[in-house]
Amino acid sequence: MKNIREFMAESIAKRGDKWAVTNKKGDRTLGTHDSKKDALKQLAAVEISKKQRGESSIPSFNEYLAKNEECVDCGCDDCIGTLEEAEYKGKKVTLNDPFRTPNASKKFAVYTKNEAGTVVIVRFGDPNMEIKRDDPGRRKNFRARHNCDDPGPKWKARYWSCYQWRAGAEVDD
Repeated sequence: MKNIREFMAESIAKRGDKWAVTNKKGDRTLGTHDSKKDALKQLAAVEISKKQRGESSIPSFNEYLAKNEECVDCGCDDCIGTLEEAEYKGKKVTLNDPFRTPNASKKFAVYTKNEAGTVVIVRFGDPNMEIKRDDPGRRKNFRARHNCDDPGPKWKARYWSCYQWRAGAEVDD
């Protein structure tokens, strides 16, 4: 039996510079999108519709939708999760909320949980470089150079660098 991630991996594929959503058999394209996030939203909408008709093709999808009807866990802005409090070295911290690091060797830092569930601090970004993410050409080049289509786990600096370089993002002070 497939889980949600396996189903999404089979139903969404990169074709050229677009993301394509296919049917269950993979022989028909249901839509193409500029971003993986938009493709995931279409796939989620299809599955929500199937769920409402009682035809969901993924048994665990119903449980997942009960928790979060709007978004599948793709790592996008909407799915990054609610900000939760945790403790790091005896200090209360907010998880998954990047902040600037004053007088540090890196420009940003974020508290997050690693694969073992331990709270860790991830530092990223060159403090001597300006972020010019609003220029579409520079953003596209950065995201290609850092393989941001597959940024890896949240406890790695690449994930958060890619997160900061997404379209429409604002840099927090």
